[in-house]
Amino acid sequence: MAYPSGLCAVVTGSGSGLGRAFCLELARRNARLVCSDIDEAAANETAALVREMGREATVVVCDVSNSEDVSALAERSVHVLRGVDMVVNNAGVAVSGPFEAVSLEDWRWGVDINLWGVIHGCRAFAPAMKERGRGWILNVASAAGFASLPEMAPYNVSKAGVIALSETLYGELAPHGVGVTVLCPTFFSSRIAGAMRGTEQDLRQRKRLIEQAMKRAKLKAADVARVALDRAEAGELYALPMRDGRLLWRLKRAAPARFHALVAKQQKLLRRLLRLR
Repeated sequence: MAYPSGLCAVVTGSGSGLGRAFCLELARRNARLVCSDIDEAAANETAALVREMGREATVVVCDVSNSEDVSALAERSVHVLRGVDMVVNNAGVAVSGPFEAVSLEDWRWGVDINLWGVIHGCRAFAPAMKERGRGWILNVASAAGFASLPEMAPYNVSKAGVIALSETLYGELAPHGVGVTVLCPTFFSSRIAGAMRGTEQDLRQRKRLIEQAMKRAKLKAADVARVALDRAEAGELYALPMRDGRLLWRLKRAAPARFHALVAKQQKLLRRLLRLR
């Protein structure tokens, strides 16, 4: 089902990175937008860029880990846009470190934003879409949700939950004319490493590795947003924009036990290299 002219869309985590890229790509597609973020100044910067393109943008501050905030976001968005065609549940954070070393506080922080934020978004926006018989839900997960790389348990668990939720809703909402797509990118340039939490020593090492991987990435946030929106419009459940992500997906599905054995070997090598630095 093709997007309507003047698509009305809400994007969480819109203040920077992929969230901003979603807003700008939607603006190019003539969408009217609600740009939401916990950081009002950052969301205002995104909205200003959208308005420079001649499109409508309204800022709504929202902490996606708070269900009342997300419900208020939905109410405000319906009022401003006179109905919501699409919600992009994009807000996310990263937590890394050995499983037993990551604090429960950091676990809750990561899961509250990455998983509960998406749950809250789907609960707040899906009912009206079902009633109208039309809509799109685009949930941002990660290749980490199926690759399950070591020493990123909170991130992996939260993103795997987003994938499972999206798969469930895809079946539930399809009969009502509502599409669900889950985006699973690998590395691209963003600010997620800057706000990452975890154990101090492992955090420094992990940030360095992520920043190096981001520099090598061929796709930018704008490319990821474009692919995800194209997949959603085509009614596809999975959006895997990167070649390495698609390779990991195929390997995991073809031979899951061998896949994780290989990952474990690579992790041992990585730890040795880090100790030499």
